[in-house]
Amino acid sequence: MHENIGELLTIDDIAQAAIYSKFHFSREFQRVTGVSPRRFLSAIRIDAAKRLLIETDLTVTEISHRVGYNSVGTFSSRFASSVGTSPTMFRQLRGFTTSIELDKRRWSRPTDLATVRGEVRAPVAEELGRVFVGLFRTRIPEGRPAACAVLPRPGAFHLEHVPPGTWYLLAHSVPASFDEVLTGEVSVGSVGPIEIRPNVPLDPLELRLRPVHALDPPVLLALLDVRAAAFVRNTKLPKAS
Repeated sequence: MHENIGELLTIDDIAQAAIYSKFHFSREFQRVTGVSPRRFLSAIRIDAAKRLLIETDLTVTEISHRVGYNSVGTFSSRFASSVGTSPTMFRQLRGFTTSIELDKRRWSRPTDLATVRGEVRAPVAEELGRVFVGLFRTRIPEGRPAACAVLPRPGAFHLEHVPPGTWYLLAHSVPASFDEVLTGEVSVGSVGPIEIRPNVPLDPLELRLRPVHALDPPVLLALLDVRAAAFVRNTKLPKAS
């Protein structure tokens, strides 16, 4: 997928390269990565587009074609829904975003909302910088999370007002030397699926960070530009506890 990102790849093509039947390949791929081959391919295309927007002067149309989209409209729509901002704005903000909107579509009665607590652990915590923690619908950190927080370093987290449903707790961090820029040696971690039910307590969770590898879905959500403003506790992004 990475080597042919601009080509019109089908599941049959990829399965044939793996010397698997289409159905067996799809099952095994989902088991290993947590997402379908089609969703994984879409994610790495958007991830490649993010880097091209920051590192090159190619137009949005040129980038959309380079990462395998025939329609710039489809590309722009998919990019915005995954990253949280349009390709043009993402470029203007140099890869950051000014706020992260939460997913409120499943919000119900206040009494049904839960709190998710736990701790993010890392092999060598002092080498990591800020840690983003969020609850997402799938194993790909994209779109609007149900709740999220940014920790100054691995440690305790506290996510409030989580609606009922099935969620995945996803986290990512970079070495402290990279500060807020999501590049270089990224560390990731995940827990899930997590079932949130009304009035059912949830035990504290433990999420362990590890170096990212080729089978991890990429982080698509744009990072906050924390260089320009401090975090505040509001509906856009709860402050880390």
